[in-house]
Amino acid sequence: MAKRRPKKAAPRRDDYVLRLYTSGSTPRSARAIDNIRKICEDRLSGRYQLDVIDLYQQPELAQSDDVIAIPTLVKELPPPKRRVVGDLSDEKRVLIGLALPATKVGA
Repeated sequence: MAKRRPKKAAPRRDDYVLRLYTSGSTPRSARAIDNIRKICEDRLSGRYQLDVIDLYQQPELAQSDDVIAIPTLVKELPPPKRRVVGDLSDEKRVLIGLALPATKVGA
């Protein structure tokens, strides 16, 4: 279930590069995917790249981001690198944890 967006040009300086590590097609993984997509569209519309990585299919990728629990969301860019663990249902916690804008795009 490794879902990756097609390769894009290098991210712009203000783009967010995110990786969501999941564990197959569990309800918790599905919730995490839905939650982060909604947050990204509301807060970063068009300014993010999200890679969803299924650790059942690609377990070797967990080591590069020190993933010890799943689901885990990693913000690679812009620095600093940050992580949030869980199904990402607590939007306020996700925004603070990843230092994302508190206001929705267009609000």
